[in-house]
Amino acid sequence: MKKTILLLLLAVSLANAQTDKDKITQTLDTWHKAAADVKFDAYFNTLADDAVYIGTDATENWTKPAFKAWAKPYFDKGTTWNFTALERHIFFDKSGKIAWFDELLNTQMKICRGSGVLIKVGKEWKIQHYVLSMTIPNDEVDAVTKIKTPIEDFLITKLKQK
Repeated sequence: MKKTILLLLLAVSLANAQTDKDKITQTLDTWHKAAADVKFDAYFNTLADDAVYIGTDATENWTKPAFKAWAKPYFDKGTTWNFTALERHIFFDKSGKIAWFDELLNTQMKICRGSGVLIKVGKEWKIQHYVLSMTIPNDEVDAVTKIKTPIEDFLITKLKQK
């Protein structure tokens, strides 16, 4: 009897984890699609109220209100971005209320990597923290570094002075 109950609990736990994984996949896919479809409210409603978005530029570290202010003109002009997942990995903490993920994305910048943290709010998953990074093939790092150096040397100096 105890073994049956334990197996049943394990099965339910695994089913719930898969359901949450499916919900997170749907949340992230819907979020990316909202940007592509120029749906400002749908896009930003997916973010937690105190969310942070970190973009590809070293200066892009935004709170949700700052990110909304930056993005609004792009949504208003209909010149948003279109990211679709090529691959995604999702992980959970022991409570099942915090998840983190990484994803490879097909974008106008070619392959990018997204990673982040989601929190469960009621029955919904909200993006708490998101980081977007451009991928650089290892054989091209020197060429990219050469392009970045004049811009980022200035930024490094400025950041060291803080």
